[in-house]
Amino acid sequence: MSEELFHQNEQMSEVLQQVSSQLRLSLGNIHSALVRLAPPEAREDHEGIDRDAAVLCQSYYRILRLAHNLSDVSEPERPEGAGLTNDDVVEVCRGVMERAEVPAELLGIRLAFRSNKPGQIIAMDSERIERLLLNLLSNAFKFIGAGEKLVTLEVRTEPDYVYLTLSDTGRGIPAGQLDTAFDRWQELRRMDPPPHGLGLGLPVCQRIVREHGGALVLSSQEGRGTTVTASLPNRRAPVRLRTSLPIMNWNGGFNRTLLGLADALPRQAFTQKYLD
Repeated sequence: MSEELFHQNEQMSEVLQQVSSQLRLSLGNIHSALVRLAPPEAREDHEGIDRDAAVLCQSYYRILRLAHNLSDVSEPERPEGAGLTNDDVVEVCRGVMERAEVPAELLGIRLAFRSNKPGQIIAMDSERIERLLLNLLSNAFKFIGAGEKLVTLEVRTEPDYVYLTLSDTGRGIPAGQLDTAFDRWQELRRMDPPPHGLGLGLPVCQRIVREHGGALVLSSQEGRGTTVTASLPNRRAPVRLRTSLPIMNWNGGFNRTLLGLADALPRQAFTQKYLD
């Protein structure tokens, strides 16, 4: 990378960090106003209020997801292994797939989960691994094919690594785009109509896996689907086991599962029925 290009990327990162911060500040006010204008009890009693509030809620989640991704790709990468604790990677993966079942049903997608071991404790950041999986699921949901709609997550534990493999029956990625799939800016230069995003999901996933000391491998065939495999070192951190993973993060009032899948879900997913 040339020195000029390096400085351009540094400046871009600084701008994006500021944009992300400003978005989150404004979104906090928007969410507070939304709750005051359409409290949960009013949404439960009035279908029209719930329908209108769902449109606002959907936009809130999508913009918040974008702000998080912008922040992730613009901040310095964490040192490998920093902040990891011991947790059950199989249970975390199973939990993400279980919580994604209902949103998937809205799109007519069937989820499958399998593991060659009932559990496996490794050094990991559970919330970051959850983020990784939700980003991959979001991509799979957005580009699912018209035939059989199946997304499968397999956890395979080997002596040195644990492999998380997510496969879909989607449209696949054109061969000419595979080489730049992890380029955080490449997608901005070839924007397609929705459901195409900014192309930040895979770079965020790659960063998360690298922070764990692993690697992310992508394979895809146009018209046949996509497979993404994350390899995580099968090792433990010298800290006490963390025994629980919070399903909800109420900081800001959002549901992490809906947040991670917001780009791929229809408005109905943000009605009070599903927010509850």
